[in-house]
Amino acid sequence: MKKLILFFLPVVLLASCVDSLDEYNINEKKATTVPPVTLFSNALKNLTDLVTTPSVNTNNYRLYVQHWSTTTYLDEPRYNLTARTIPQALWQGMYRDVISDLNESRRLINADALTAAAVKNNELAQIEIMEVYSWSILLNTFGNIPYSEALDPSNPLPKYDDAKTVYYAILDRLDKALTQITPTAAGFSSGDLIYKGDMAKWVKFGNSLKLKLAMVIADSDAAKAKTMVAAAAPNVMTSNSDKAAFPYIATPPNYNPVAQNLNILYSTRQDYVGASTLINPLNALNDPRRAAFFTTIDGKYVGGNYGFLNTYANFSHVGTKIIEPTLEGLLMDYSEVAFLLAEAVERGFITTGTAAGYYNEAVTASIVYWGGTAADATTYLAQPKVAYATAATTWQEKIGFQKWIALYNRGWEAWVEWRRLDYPKLSPPTGGNAPAGLAIPVRIIYPINEQTLNPTNREAAGTAIGGDLATTKLWWDVK
Repeated sequence: MKKLILFFLPVVLLASCVDSLDEYNINEKKATTVPPVTLFSNALKNLTDLVTTPSVNTNNYRLYVQHWSTTTYLDEPRYNLTARTIPQALWQGMYRDVISDLNESRRLINADALTAAAVKNNELAQIEIMEVYSWSILLNTFGNIPYSEALDPSNPLPKYDDAKTVYYAILDRLDKALTQITPTAAGFSSGDLIYKGDMAKWVKFGNSLKLKLAMVIADSDAAKAKTMVAAAAPNVMTSNSDKAAFPYIATPPNYNPVAQNLNILYSTRQDYVGASTLINPLNALNDPRRAAFFTTIDGKYVGGNYGFLNTYANFSHVGTKIIEPTLEGLLMDYSEVAFLLAEAVERGFITTGTAAGYYNEAVTASIVYWGGTAADATTYLAQPKVAYATAATTWQEKIGFQKWIALYNRGWEAWVEWRRLDYPKLSPPTGGNAPAGLAIPVRIIYPINEQTLNPTNREAAGTAIGGDLATTKLWWDVK
């Protein structure tokens, strides 16, 4: 009997320490609630990772715009979108790891009755600007997407909304967010990994995003684009110090994903070399950015054959600066904005400044960002094939070509601008063992698992946009 008492006593004592047996299932080492600022920070990192990574499973846009070529695997530069789950990785990452976190952060802030109104409005504006940025990536990649019914756990089969309708909706959301910012009040601070709570910088970033999204629709709705551009232009970025950049650090998992895939400290893979499509014109122009962009072979920059096998040792590799674990991840910079302003002048959307002046600022900002000097930029711009007056016969070609260079290592952005401006003129691999009829994608097909999980809505969306094909142009791509 004594043994039974001794056995049951610890059990009784243990049970008396908790109010319910359910408490045994609580993991005290994992948080059950997350502050809104943590969700915001996590969304920033996940978003930047998605647009920065060179992983062939997620982001092949550097290959589509022919900044890089591959050494061994040819599916990606030959536009095979089904050999890997490429569409699924971006789709799932944006919905689950970015927009979902931003939505939950917003919900928690709205439920907080203690935060001062100005601070709350600033935090909500920061979230909204980043969510508009994120939705624009999905829209400008796929076309029609789930939006009005997205992220509802009670509805596993959301309908796909019309891309143009959603695009205009997020433009309205962006406008509203900009009006609710109080630059002198606080917002997210320590968790704001881009601007550290500097709301004046967020005003510039938000207006720069507005300028950018407006120019995307300039060919399809010039009147609306002009109105938006005119409103945004006076309030956009004015120097490299205004850039929206995520600060990667030297240690995993928060290092730059390019380093994760290419730096020999973290990977032994040798999958990429610079493409001759880019390196040859850089050589012809003696471009001062080459040293940052690529390594040399016997003192020369040598590009690989795009879309074909290349021996890694024989061609220039991705530059050492690009594969540094601490290289920041750019979401937007001043060079991009200045090119947009040059285009806005050419289209007659703004009357302040000159196209040549903004073009020169854009090229200079890019060269200086990558380690060159203002003098280097002046010399570069003096060349007849670079100078705005003589570089080409159309402004689309002048701006499109130089912007393509300036957007190096920002493959998704370069892909959008190439589709929008139709320059430079890029061709798919031809000849040799390249399959006939290859075409550079102008959109990404819907994830294959949508055919299984949400087939009716996915089929309707494909029909609505003219076919779920990589060759189907999006609604704004009218030229």
